[in-house]
Amino acid sequence: MEYSKLVAVSGLSGLFELLSSKNDGAIVRSIEDGTTKFAAARVHQFSHLESVEIYTVGDNVNLVEVFKTMDAAGAALPDAKDNAAVKKYFEQVYPDMDFGRVYASDMKKIVKWFEVLKRKNVELKVSELPEEETEVTEAVEVAAEEKPAKKTPAKKKAAESTEEEEKPKVKATKKAKDADGDEPAEKKAPAKKKAAPKKKAE
Repeated sequence: MEYSKLVAVSGLSGLFELLSSKNDGAIVRSIEDGTTKFAAARVHQFSHLESVEIYTVGDNVNLVEVFKTMDAAGAALPDAKDNAAVKKYFEQVYPDMDFGRVYASDMKKIVKWFEVLKRKNVELKVSELPEEETEVTEAVEVAAEEKPAKKTPAKKKAAESTEEEEKPKVKATKKAKDADGDEPAEKKAPAKKKAAPKKKAE
């Protein structure tokens, strides 16, 4: 069983292995009794264990780091029902925890989860993407960021080009009307006809 596949489901006690996910929920299996069930997304929220972070007096740390420290300490786990005992345990094992922001209910969950993980021999390890996949992901992200920047100038240039094409047409029309400083032909007054010359009498 991989640590990266484990999730906590709101409204359900314990930890679960994520078997498959759908738009309307997920199929999960309890790591304690092996029962499988469908958890609807409209009722439950899912938290991947490897993405959970804990408040400390410094920077936040991944929950797996707390589990590893608890494992290395080798101290007996407190009764999860005793709030005072649980807090005292973490004050000794993980004194950097921010006890003002990490509630007693959270500390009790950590104790229960750690106990189950140890009993099921789950390796406390956060999954990491292979180096090649990471590089590909970064390249895709960079490409996605660059695309909008390339499209904007192109559209602007196209708009400028259209403006340039339209402007001469307007000028040409105006120029045709104002040629030689006269009004357009249809507005000119008709020229007077010259009187025909009189024929001499014979």
